[in-house]
Amino acid sequence: MKAIVTVVGKDRVGIIASVCTKLAAYNVNVLDISQTVMQGYFTMMMAVEISQCNIPVAELAKQMEKAGQEMGLSIHVQREDIFQAMHRV
Repeated sequence: MKAIVTVVGKDRVGIIASVCTKLAAYNVNVLDISQTVMQGYFTMMMAVEISQCNIPVAELAKQMEKAGQEMGLSIHVQREDIFQAMHRV
């Protein structure tokens, strides 16, 4: 099963490392990353594999949101199928 992780916040050193370290602690594998900095704001989308995650997806989303708040970031995790359904034209 796959999920989409979105990260937004003021740019600073170590955002990618911090988010990836947190995901790795839950046994989440990063498959693809797209990131950019626009006018001092960092934005990132990640496709991740969650089939081996050691907590339920809803709990992962909650934990990553909490970690984001601690890091001054907005982090959201959604199952890939839900993300795609929400973003269909």
